[in-house]
Amino acid sequence: METTLLYGKENLSIELPDDAFVIEPKNLQPLEDEKRGIKEALDNPIGTPPLKEMVKASDTVAIVISDITRPTPNHLLVPLLIEELSHVPHENFVIINGTGTHRDQTREEFVRMLGEWVVDNIRIVNNQCHDKETLVNLGESQFGCDVYLNKEYVEADFKIVTGFIEPHFFAGFSGGPKGIMPGIAGIETIMTFHNARMIGDPLATWGNMVNNPVQDMTREINSMCKADFMLNVTLNKEKEITEVFAGELYEAHDRGCAYAKEHAMVKCDERFDVVITSNSGYPLDQNLYQAVKGMSAAHKIVKKGGAILVASECSDGLPGHGNFAKIFEMANSPEELLEMINNPEFKMFDQWQVQKQAVIQTWADVHVYSMLRDEEVAGAMLKPMTSIEGTLEELKKTKGDDLTVAVLPLGPLTIPYIEE
Repeated sequence: METTLLYGKENLSIELPDDAFVIEPKNLQPLEDEKRGIKEALDNPIGTPPLKEMVKASDTVAIVISDITRPTPNHLLVPLLIEELSHVPHENFVIINGTGTHRDQTREEFVRMLGEWVVDNIRIVNNQCHDKETLVNLGESQFGCDVYLNKEYVEADFKIVTGFIEPHFFAGFSGGPKGIMPGIAGIETIMTFHNARMIGDPLATWGNMVNNPVQDMTREINSMCKADFMLNVTLNKEKEITEVFAGELYEAHDRGCAYAKEHAMVKCDERFDVVITSNSGYPLDQNLYQAVKGMSAAHKIVKKGGAILVASECSDGLPGHGNFAKIFEMANSPEELLEMINNPEFKMFDQWQVQKQAVIQTWADVHVYSMLRDEEVAGAMLKPMTSIEGTLEELKKTKGDDLTVAVLPLGPLTIPYIEE
């Protein structure tokens, strides 16, 4: 049978055995009128008055957005927020790009993300996690670090966070408070948020919000300088808006997480010899760093000693910025990587993504179909492949023709799980 994987901007069609088990979320139709749906959510929010009644004309307003690695439809959300607050002068707004530890966005990228009018008329800043002059120390977290957040956000009279909600591989769900922490946090705070103990906790996983230390920390830090209003959405595989959640940060986010869990998580009865996955296509599959999410989704249902085949375009490389590639050069195997990262004295940003990948690799082989050179993939201790169908045939030769195959065409937009 033919199946289409989300891959880059064009997608990827592959031929699979007829008995392959295809795992997709419930087919959700987009809102009939996305702009009207957003406007109605702003007028009838969860747990707060309507947005326009909450903001004075004299207020300075910070709008936090997710960066270019996320498909949040900020080209719709941000202009509608500004329109809703038409009584506030444009010079009172600042848009803060929640880069976390990721690279800055260019003007051209901001135009793609927000539209030209917003870029020309509203001030936009990239969060600078390494620059303490742009950050404010809010005190100490119970998780053992100083809390640094973006200064412009902290000093704004009214704070809005945007985002989209989907299952997340260690925070339980994305969106909501995660837009602030780690989106606009300082590196010291981000390093604790992603340290080996937090990431390695078995409760820090897809879809879990109960006693999840990562989610607990993001909510604790948000409570120290809470957003006054949240505007989040859920998306289908075409990246169209299926529902809007607006209002009080925690209540609206909880409502969105329940909706995402119902529609995006799929129970399976058994594990599979081979799991084929994407990384949800552009923009999430821009680099190998992000592709760990697709691997992690497949890891939930692959047999120990099995194989994960991930299709991730990686148009932005490994990427070239950050420490992701460098950390692989510091060990000779996934086991050595985990030993190194679990040493409390080891601290290097991006270690969390390498840690997640290494855990997966100690469970199953991981093959990658991408634009990367074979030596780049091998340097990350992964197996390059030129054809998913060809790799599947090779696996049949070594594991037998009766191997079981599952496919996640939408990658981590669908999270399978087994109750064990």
